[in-house]
Amino acid sequence: MSAELKSSVPPSARSPGHRPVVDSVTTINADGSHHALFPADVRGRFTVWRRYSAHVLISVYLLLPWIPVKGYPAVFLDVAGRRFHFFGFTLATQDVWLLFFGVSGLGFALFFLTALFGRVWCGWACPQTVFLDHVYRPIERWIEGDAPARRALAAAPMTAAKFGRRVAKHSLYIVASLVITHLFLAYFVSIPELWLYLHEAPGDHWASFLFVFIAAGLLYSNFAWFREQLCIVICPYGRLQSALSDDHTMTIGYDALRGEPRGRLGTPDAGACIDCNRCVQVCPTGIDIRHGLQLECVGCAACIDACDEVMIKVHRPTGLIRYDSLNGLGGGITRWLRPRTLVYGFLLLCGAAAATFAFSTVKPVNFLVYRMSGAAYFVGSQEVRNQFMVRLVSKRTTPATFTVRTENLPTGVRQTGFGAPVTLAPLAESVSPLVLLIERKDYHGPFKFTVKVSSSLDKFTLIREVEFMGPDARLLEEEDHDKGIKR
Repeated sequence: MSAELKSSVPPSARSPGHRPVVDSVTTINADGSHHALFPADVRGRFTVWRRYSAHVLISVYLLLPWIPVKGYPAVFLDVAGRRFHFFGFTLATQDVWLLFFGVSGLGFALFFLTALFGRVWCGWACPQTVFLDHVYRPIERWIEGDAPARRALAAAPMTAAKFGRRVAKHSLYIVASLVITHLFLAYFVSIPELWLYLHEAPGDHWASFLFVFIAAGLLYSNFAWFREQLCIVICPYGRLQSALSDDHTMTIGYDALRGEPRGRLGTPDAGACIDCNRCVQVCPTGIDIRHGLQLECVGCAACIDACDEVMIKVHRPTGLIRYDSLNGLGGGITRWLRPRTLVYGFLLLCGAAAATFAFSTVKPVNFLVYRMSGAAYFVGSQEVRNQFMVRLVSKRTTPATFTVRTENLPTGVRQTGFGAPVTLAPLAESVSPLVLLIERKDYHGPFKFTVKVSSSLDKFTLIREVEFMGPDARLLEEEDHDKGIKR
């Protein structure tokens, strides 16, 4: 490698004292290989709050498939049964279009929160951060020790003790990955069904078996090795941040006005920063927050707690690194109401209103009227006949009775089918024929009529307009006239 090329690539952080540069990724070595990070432990108020929030989020993830609501798990995406249950609210496959409003609403909410608080999602609620920092890294610290111990173990030659620690750590990683993926599968098959799967041969449910172990393998590889590279290389959110935020967005930043020039304790005319590099040592993506807002920063606030801890020890005010806007860090005023937040907030309200209206229109039954396969209509010696199928899909978790009736039919039309109410079992469906006949003498051409489904329990009505098809009435008149039939 040429000297010029070497100089253009920053050295990797081979020691905890190495200072990252702002124009290159710290986790890439000079030869392009991945440089493993060993973030140091940190204590502080944000660390405690993040731990509590992560435990709540993990508990919600683990418990939702176990909590029954109206006879089904709180969140149950029953793909096989084509039903989706959300806290007692049931959607059929015909209602999947409503998810557009949910997804777009989440997008607008993310835009709004990012404009206000930067990457608060990444640092506090993203599954990648939550599981890595509060499941896998605690396992690593428990088995291999703190950051210096882990760094020393990585640099040491392979021994029986090192091999044993590695085996123990990766075994627990595999167990954690399998637990996470099995619980994820429970969202689609339910806990009782998952329990049956575990007691049966893998070949009986080979698709689910492959899904679980492939997903577990991906999780294990991610959390064991890939880690921060997913946030830096794959996730687009860091790149979108520059488009969604501005100088008034609350981010984690370094107060250069107060901290510069840096200097050790006792250095004349030095700023508040003693250049201890503690903020670098605790960073999970290996950046130096003093270089300013960077793509790799996930907003975990570890550097805030680390810096505050040092400031307390040296008897200086905390907040050298803090949550603030770029304007605030520069001595200006942070404006919360500005065009960006107003536009995003307006879009969020519009999306919420549209989603509320769309979900309020969901009825406890879906029905469809379609023509039977074959000819569109049949002309007999006495009548013209149309044949339809009526499909009812109940979204109730209890038995339900529905009334199906036709309206706006011309005089002389006879109906076969749906002479009595239809009772459906919970989440069941039925497909039944509906046949309409009209005497040739009463037939005056194609006409439209309506099919209505109603329920006295919910007092709702669903309407479908259908067309009765047939030949030109004049052709039938001529045919009957030629046969001497009086109409």
